[in-house]
Amino acid sequence: MILVSVMYPGGAEPAAFDLDYYLKRHMPLVRERWSPMGLEKAEVVKAAATPDGSPPPFQIMALLSFRSLEDFQKAAAAHGKEIFADIPNFTRAQAVVQINEPQAW
Repeated sequence: MILVSVMYPGGAEPAAFDLDYYLKRHMPLVRERWSPMGLEKAEVVKAAATPDGSPPPFQIMALLSFRSLEDFQKAAAAHGKEIFADIPNFTRAQAVVQINEPQAW
């Protein structure tokens, strides 16, 4: 399994972010397109704070669990353009995407 993190920068002056659109339109699009292609779980987290009180480096993160890296690559190839083309509908922030390998401990 892999975990794909899609992170939208925050900081002192974060770009505007339409969370309502993101939750009601964008994430359902992601789920609809990618679930048949190996997306097993999708979670959205909104930054609340940092331990030292500084602005959080990311304001919103989507955590997407896929069965394998190959499944994610196929899903991204098939529908990535459509999904990323929707980003300007909810923010001007540039998404940072990171592929992670969960570790058992």
